[in-house]
Amino acid sequence: MVHTAWEPHPEPLTLASAPVPEYGSGSLADLLPTLATGMGVPGLTAAIPELAPADRNCVFLIDGLGWEQLGAHPDEAPFLTSLMAGSRGGTGRPLTTGYPATTAVSLASVGTGLPPGRHGLPGYTARNPATGELMNQLRWNPWTDPHAWQPHPTVFELAEAAGMHAAQVSSPTFQNTPLTKVALSGGTFHGRLTGEERMDLAAEQLAAADRALVYTYYAELDGSGHRYGVASDTWRGQLMYVDRLAQRLAEQLPPRTALYITADHGMVDIPFDEDHRIDFDEDWELRAGVALLGGEGRARHVYAVPGAENDVLTCWREVIGDRFWVASRDEAIAAGWFGPHIDERVYARIGDVVAAAHDDVLLIASEREPNESAMVGNHGSMTPAEQLVPLLEVRS
Repeated sequence: MVHTAWEPHPEPLTLASAPVPEYGSGSLADLLPTLATGMGVPGLTAAIPELAPADRNCVFLIDGLGWEQLGAHPDEAPFLTSLMAGSRGGTGRPLTTGYPATTAVSLASVGTGLPPGRHGLPGYTARNPATGELMNQLRWNPWTDPHAWQPHPTVFELAEAAGMHAAQVSSPTFQNTPLTKVALSGGTFHGRLTGEERMDLAAEQLAAADRALVYTYYAELDGSGHRYGVASDTWRGQLMYVDRLAQRLAEQLPPRTALYITADHGMVDIPFDEDHRIDFDEDWELRAGVALLGGEGRARHVYAVPGAENDVLTCWREVIGDRFWVASRDEAIAAGWFGPHIDERVYARIGDVVAAAHDDVLLIASEREPNESAMVGNHGSMTPAEQLVPLLEVRS
């Protein structure tokens, strides 16, 4: 049973009850290394063995399409639903995104084939230890050297070095962003404005070589969820559109191709009332001893004033520990939230306290984060609605 914000848990949540992502066997970070290994790219591990090798592989990532949301809307997405396990001929199953379940983190995991503790993007916003400032890792603000922040090669770069055709097909807006450079670089980038153009060009790129690794992306479903919620007509309309896009691409696959349709996170709608939205900027207990508030409403990094780390941890557990999993940095790392290994450069980017929402609740900051605090649909934590994303397969 999932408790609601107005139905308190009998006691604080235990860290052992947090459903840690399936790093190394069933996470987003395992997808591209598995595909590239099957194509003959050296130095990677095929961590999802049920994915049979193919000469050409395409990943279509739909931003914001959770496994649970897809399963709840078969009428709006008949093609995608037909690929889910349990449907006639469907073998699709869920992957876990990794923690936190948010776009910048997940795209870095997809492109590098590494969990957040290795690639070093541990949240929507995170502290830069070199400057002490919060860095927005989606918008890359304030600026920092992308390749110093994330130095590992992408799977696309490794595939290109191994002699394969690698390409990304996405909106022209993303071509030169730092996030694209650190997460998805390698091969050629092709910017196209419409979803139909992207699907058609992705099929062309797959046919351009005997061995090809192609990535394409659609963002607007996520935007509709944030603005209007996953219960909205607008979101359902977007789902109908991406269903048609996926079918359009599937019908154009060249021979010996495997298409994988996935996402970067799911989403939950959070009501606009005090039971469901806790405002950090108006809560003196939660603010006490806190120097910086990072992350996002359902996946917070809390950076304490030096010397106040234990007090902040104790206070946060007392105040929100019945609705959030609240861990110290070392506890979250030991529990594997960010993956089995943490690069040294990443350690201090993680909050002194890490808080992941369990219930349908949001820790907003109305003054410092007015836009994010006004979102209907939210994500970031380890609940199934946020963590589970589709892994749907089509072969030609």
